[in-house]
Formats: sequence, C-alpha cells, structure tokens
Amino acid sequence: MTDLTKLTVSAALDGMAAGDFSARELTAAHITAMEASNVLNAFITKTPEIAVEAATASDARRAKGEAGLMDGIPIAMKDLFCTEGVLTTAASHILDGFTPKYESTVSGNLWAEGAVMLGKANLDEFAMGSSNETSFYGNVINPWRRTGDDHAMVPGGSSGGSASSVASFSAMAATGTDTGGSIRQPASFAGIVGMKPTYGRCSRWGIVAFASSLDQAGPMTRSVRDSAIMLQAMAGFDPKDSTSVDMPVPDFQAALSGDIRGLRIGIPKEYQLDGMKPEIQALWDQGIDWMKAAGADIIDISLPNTKYALPAYYIIAPAEASSNLARYDGVRFGLRVEGEDLNDMYASTRAEGFGDEVKRRLLIGTYALSAGYYDAYYLKAQKVRTRIADDFKQAFQDVDAILTPTAPSAAFGFGEKSDDPLAMYLNDVFTVPGSLAGLPGISVPAGLSADGLPLGLQVLAKPFDEETLFKVAGVLETAADFTATPDDWWRG
Repeated sequence: MTDLTKLTVSAALDGMAAGDFSARELTAAHITAMEASNVLNAFITKTPEIAVEAATASDARRAKGEAGLMDGIPIAMKDLFCTEGVLTTAASHILDGFTPKYESTVSGNLWAEGAVMLGKANLDEFAMGSSNETSFYGNVINPWRRTGDDHAMVPGGSSGGSASSVASFSAMAATGTDTGGSIRQPASFAGIVGMKPTYGRCSRWGIVAFASSLDQAGPMTRSVRDSAIMLQAMAGFDPKDSTSVDMPVPDFQAALSGDIRGLRIGIPKEYQLDGMKPEIQALWDQGIDWMKAAGADIIDISLPNTKYALPAYYIIAPAEASSNLARYDGVRFGLRVEGEDLNDMYASTRAEGFGDEVKRRLLIGTYALSAGYYDAYYLKAQKVRTRIADDFKQAFQDVDAILTPTAPSAAFGFGEKSDDPLAMYLNDVFTVPGSLAGLPGISVPAGLSADGLPLGLQVLAKPFDEETLFKVAGVLETAADFTATPDDWWRG
C-alpha cells in the first residue's frame, strides 16, 4: 500500500471516498509516524486514543454519506487552542495542568468537519518567538538539515511544532496562529504552505491570547489546495468573538483556476533591504518571472512606511501581551507559587511561571502603557500602524496581489540568534507589515538555499480576498514545482 503519510489532504480525502483506505488506517499510519518522530519534539501532548476514536466515528459518517470537509484527516493542533478535556499549555510553565472545559471555535469547527486530532503541537511560549527556542517544553527541531551538516536547525516560530509535524509527515496538516508571521515564517523554514487569513476571518475565541488586535488562526499544509480546504473548515462568523466578521465564507478551492492572466502583481521597492542575501533576491526575481510567464502584469509599488513596521509591532504586540497575560497570577490558572502574602504569591508565580522572552516583552509592553509614556510609545505606534495600512490601501488600488520573500533567510541553527533579540525580531521583517494591516498572506515553498534548506515566497492580498490569494499562490506553487523533502533521519 502507498505510504499514507505522504499523501496530501486532498489526495487522502479522494482515497477515502474511493474506499482505498479508511480513516482508521490513515490515522494509524500517522500515529506510528508521530511516535517515530519524538526526537523532533513537535508535540507537547499526544492524543492517540482520541484520534482512533475520532477516526472510527469518521468511517461511520462516511459510510452513511455524511462526511465533512476534513473527515478522517489527522492533524496537529497548536497548543494555543483550548481543547475541551485536553491539557492546554501555550508552552508555558504558568499554565501547568490547565485543562479547559470548553473548545475553541476554530478547533470545534474542525472537529465538526471530521478532522482527527493527533495531539497538541509545541510552540514558542505564548507564541512569542521566531525559532521555537522559548518553549517551556524544549526546542522543536526542524526535520530539514543543511547539506552535509548534522547540526539541528530551528523550525521557525511560533508555530514551529505545527510546521515540524507537517514537514516530517507526522501530521497531514496543522493549525497555526499568526501574530507577526508565526505561520508564514515557520512554513518557509520547513518547506510547507502556511496561510494567515484576513484578521476577522477565523474566530479568536478559545485561543490563548497574545496580541488581540493581531492574532489570527490559519492552516499549515503541504499544498495550496490543502490550505484552501482546511481554511474552509476553520473559518466562519462567531458571535463569541467581537472581531469576527459576519460574511459568507467563499469556496476557496474553486478559486484555484490556475489562471492569473491579467492580474496585477505588485513588487514593493521597500522590501529590497540593504544587505539582502543574494539567494533571497534571486528567488524573488524568479517568482516575478514565474508570474510574468503565467500572464500576470508586474507593477512596481511603494509602501513608504515599511521601515517603521517592526518598531511599531514591537510596541503594540508587547503592550497587548502585557494586558492579556495579567490574568496569569496563580489564582485562576495553572501554576501557583505560595508567598508570604497575596502580592508575594503573585510575584513569585509570575517570576517562576514565565520564561525570559515572555518577561522581556511584558516589561516592554508595561513600560509602553505606563503613565507618561502611553502617548509617546503606544499611541504613536498605533498611528504608524494606520499609516502602514493606508500604504497597502493605496497600493491595492493599482494591484490585485503583492509578491515578496517570506523571510530574509533560510532556517538557522539553534543558539545562532537567541542571544540577540533584535536579530531574532528581524526574521519577521517581511511578514509584520501585512499583519499590522490585517491582510491575508500565504507562504509557498519555492526553492532551496545554497545549503539545501527550503525558502518561501509570500503573497499578500486585499482584506477578505483570500480567493485571489489562493489563485496566485496556486500558480506560484505549480511554477515552483517544489518536490524536495527532508531526509527522514529522525526515524532512526
């Protein structure tokens, strides 16, 4: 029989519909692959019993002709989504033992469409990081390695466990969350497709909050079509989230026509950074050529406030985090460290419960919101954010989509940037502007670095125009024909 773990979601759905194999067989193959990939540390909690039970129910539904969009598909759930009766940690010590009594809307939508949960995927603590080196549960390992080099590489972050599980064929797909690039950057590092929908397309209800005005759930898959299928299952209006937008969810798969003739693709000059690696520039140029060959019109555009995006993001996101994470005080959730009095208990719990990167961002955010500095930092950053969004609005009057690199480099080794927060934050230089503007974005694997590591190209589109996003990404995927996979060294 074909190795079921190597199928795409689309192919697996076709195979189950044709009766070639069952959801139980598909799930069993992925449970075996998940157990064989322990060295990657992609999962914090594994749920094989839940997976088998869900797969059995899926087979019964399919037999009755009641299969959903994702019926029988084994996926990894980023451990930032609250899952009823299953440990939810946000990769933080401070949420020790937290088992929600409710289900996040996005995970609930996926279960309603028949998806099967293999387990909860590791991540940077509270989604704060670009390398998956800040998890309380240890580093996640990228299945990719440099050619001729056995040193472990980071999978990107914060959705590193999700990316690693999909790239290592341990999960067929995974959920991620993207605040400043946490789906797209790890997708680029792991050679998979990572898609961030428009802010408001997927409900945030039941997702452990990092920065509420930026957080957005999205799919991580091995093809653009799989991404369209999974987003269809995840998206929809949710009255429990005040930022959820009440509008119909289009048929995203139908947008994959393969025809972008006449579409206008914008190339922002401000994304050509000083010192950009030649292989990143070469890949971008290649992507432009692919778009031209497919009949698109290439138009140079300007996004003049791009250079202010990272500084503004690293004021806004930590400020919102400092507010959101104030609830973790040893009283209502997880860890509690006793003290001499209530204030001492608060301080001791937070000191022991949060890791260094989370503490760094909480201090920055609290400072930015403090009396006397709110106007100078937070308010000014919000004004900059409006300017950046206006840049995109202006650009989208002339173009239908924008093409850029996803990240300024391929994956790097552990410890290479962890001592330099500014170098780490620069990983998100191409993804943060779109996040601040609330735009949909997708990273598609498009080539290999000189070291044999995957590189991605990013497509951005207008708000709630995911159909154009998928259409362009599908053409990019076909042109790139990225078929490389990592050597499966982790299986021993």
